Amino acid sequence: MPTGADEPVVGILEHEWDGIVSLALELGDGEWEMPSECPGWAVRDVMAHMIGTERTLLGDAPPPLPAPIPPHVRNDVGARNEAWVLSRRSRPAREVVEEFRAVTTRRLEDMRSWPAERFDELGPSPVGEVPYREFMNVRVMDCWIHEQDIRVATARPGHDTGPAAQLALTRLASAMPFVVAKQAGAPDGAVVRFQLRGATERRIDVAVRDGRGKAVTDNQGEPDAVLGMDQDVFWRLASGRVTGPAARAAGLVDMRGDVGLGARVVDAMAFMI
Repeated sequence: MPTGADEPVVGILEHEWDGIVSLALELGDGEWEMPSECPGWAVRDVMAHMIGTERTLLGDAPPPLPAPIPPHVRNDVGARNEAWVLSRRSRPAREVVEEFRAVTTRRLEDMRSWPAERFDELGPSPVGEVPYREFMNVRVMDCWIHEQDIRVATARPGHDTGPAAQLALTRLASAMPFVVAKQAGAPDGAVVRFQLRGATERRIDVAVRDGRGKAVTDNQGEPDAVLGMDQDVFWRLASGRVTGPAARAAGLVDMRGDVGLGARVVDAMAFMI
């Protein structure tokens, strides 16, 4: 009978988690304390956050909530994340890496022992009630972005291709219709193109029809706005690591066509928690 060992997303998670461990083992002592683009978190804290998420999914008891709540924490989810982070801030970096390796090994063993139908079961996730398989796709994206957080903080670019990177970028791209139509309020009939450069060339065309955004592959005319950016700028904007105004001011986005519409879209791209 098929089991979780046959689920492709489990293999992608293993690949991603192995990549994070390999990166972490390269870091020098000082690099663990470098600030990341996640407010209030250094590189060590990004690793601790991922540990906390996977231990929570295993049902491990969480640490007590911090008191007082740090000013960069904005909601209950953030407070729970912060508890895991603060409880590991004074630990040696190597110990944090080994805990990450241990908890992800437990998670893989756990998922591979499940019957295949467990991945079809609906349950809560950051994107709503979805099959567990879809939740794990979100975990791949989240972990890949946090790996990139560490790479940005330590000036160690890499792992921008492969299954985890492709899955993460595809999920981010799938949110652009919502960004264009709802968050940026693009008018009915408008077409916005995202032209990504870098390790993987990618074009994302979004058309607004009846107030809803839709990814299209058959757009024949010239888009109303074209937004050119590197792949790393795209994920940083979508995940809120850099703001639209800051990216535009730094010249990280090339805009053609309706520049006003393009600016509204860039400024609205942050959609992740």
